Amino acid sequence: MDLTKLTANLKKHGFKVACFATAKEAADYLEAQINDKTVGFGGSVTLDQLGLYEKLALHNDVRWHWRIPEGKTVSDLRREAGDTQIYLSSVNGIAETGEIINIDATCNRVAHILYGHEKVYLVAGVNKIAPDYDSALYRARNIAAPLNAQRLGKKTPCAVNADRCYDCTSPDRICRSLSVLWDAPIGGDFEVVLVEEALGY
Repeated sequence: MDLTKLTANLKKHGFKVACFATAKEAADYLEAQINDKTVGFGGSVTLDQLGLYEKLALHNDVRWHWRIPEGKTVSDLRREAGDTQIYLSSVNGIAETGEIINIDATCNRVAHILYGHEKVYLVAGVNKIAPDYDSALYRARNIAAPLNAQRLGKKTPCAVNADRCYDCTSPDRICRSLSVLWDAPIGGDFEVVLVEEALGY
């Protein structure tokens, strides 16, 4: 996939961009960039597929609620991930026009992306890319959210039917917040890492 347009638009919106042909190359790059830091992870199948926790934990202090050490809770790790130097997450949709979209249930991920870290890395496979903002939003709501609801064993209509968002009022609903990065936040250091492979949902 040609990432030229997306890369140019992300840079125009204030994001740094790094592109890689494979997940391994992206993971090796991130491991080389992040050393002797406190690192927080958002919930992300993409990061899990990259094996980033295992790589970074060898020479960083990494906090991820998907890897809970003895004596800690999920809530502890979510909170601690927000108080780190570096934060990593994926995205639910990214428009070729430069907008970045995330949907969250607990909202720790969207909160931690937006503010408070020395640097934020957002990793996205080509499956997350859509032509424009409306398409990226559609993707986040109607593709990423149902797949994530299924993965989490939720009983929402989107998970049961595996087809689209129903804008439900289910207590299991995972679409509880929406964040859009139109531009890199003022004063922040944001880098989008694009991978020419399908990763995550």
